[in-house]
Amino acid sequence: QVQLIESGGGLVPTGGSLRLSCAASGRTFSNYAMGWFRLAPGKEREFVAAISKSGDMTFYADSVKGRFTISRAKTENTLYLQMNSLKPDDTAVYYCAASSLGILPQRLVEYNYRGQGTQVTVSS
Repeated sequence: QVQLIESGGGLVPTGGSLRLSCAASGRTFSNYAMGWFRLAPGKEREFVAAISKSGDMTFYADSVKGRFTISRAKTENTLYLQMNSLKPDDTAVYYCAASSLGILPQRLVEYNYRGQGTQVTVSS
């Protein structure tokens, strides 16, 4: 089992920044590719970003490319999502997920574990 706990969400104005964290415990963190997803009211779940097991490869949704940065700190067993130039459309519950099945998985079904999420609200 892998336990994932997100933190860092909050309320920010348009153009602001937030850094989300995802603390992982249980099995070896480096055995898993990691990803961020988000779910907004009335919208479908959306892939945001993924990072490989080693951290040397990343992939982003077009909607966040150039504004968001995914990273991982192996020694801390923590995943991050730095979010800059936030827009109201970024408002959602963000949750992290761990995958043993792919290199840069973009579908939630490819992930073995997911956290409970943290709310991000961007005011207009």
